[in-house]
Amino acid sequence: MKENVMKWVFAVAAALSILAVGLICVFLFANGVPAIGEIGAFDFLLGQKWKPSNQMYGIFPMIIGSIYVTAGAVLIGVPLGILCAVFLAWFCPQKLYKIIKPAIELLAGIPSIVYGFFGLVVLVPIMQNLFGGSGKGVLTASVLLGIMILPTIIGVSESSIRAVPKSYYEGSLGLGATHERSVFFAVLPAAKQGILAGVILGVGRAIGETMAVIMVAGNQPVVPGSIFSGVRTMTANIVMEMGYAADLHREALLATAVVLFVFILIINLCFSMLKRRAD
Repeated sequence: MKENVMKWVFAVAAALSILAVGLICVFLFANGVPAIGEIGAFDFLLGQKWKPSNQMYGIFPMIIGSIYVTAGAVLIGVPLGILCAVFLAWFCPQKLYKIIKPAIELLAGIPSIVYGFFGLVVLVPIMQNLFGGSGKGVLTASVLLGIMILPTIIGVSESSIRAVPKSYYEGSLGLGATHERSVFFAVLPAAKQGILAGVILGVGRAIGETMAVIMVAGNQPVVPGSIFSGVRTMTANIVMEMGYAADLHREALLATAVVLFVFILIINLCFSMLKRRAD
């Protein structure tokens, strides 16, 4: 009786989750796709001018900005996260582990607005001193997002590495490999599925982050000329203007959300294809 009750409870919970995602999709596409049709798909996706007062709704700069910032965060956060996970799982002394592990878990619980404030008062002045200019741009946003995705990547990657059977490591040692070679060439390849899952979660947080990016990216709706130029992401564009938008302007912002949704879907599909090839 208890098993049947819990079975239905879990089924209802799963159905509600699927229903919530479906309702979000219906709302976005029902409100955003007509706006794309009215503006014109070419003008909307490839237009380089975002001036709602002049009825110009081109989001190409925001698409490029999202790609640049997310790619930069991945280049910074993924190697550091994986190496940190390897250190915690195989090289970290127990006394030091008791300090580092809670610190990493604490990083995961810090609100994004706090990260943004840290970037504004610490990273931006550093970038100003090193490279000049305002200090706000693609590089600053990438560094900040790279820090923000570290807890996710480290946590999932460490769990995956620890889940690898000891026999992989011991077999490598038996063949004459050193401790380091056994970890990097026997254990890590066996944990690649879990590590890739952590990377996917990290990328999802990076591309969906808003408040922290708004505070350090410069928020210029133009295609960035360099990694030091100001940039505006799609999420930042929606948050900054949704409060006062109306009519076609509001629908254009919802259409931006549709593009972002499709963008994330494409990324997940690409990672799924990589996982299948890895299998």
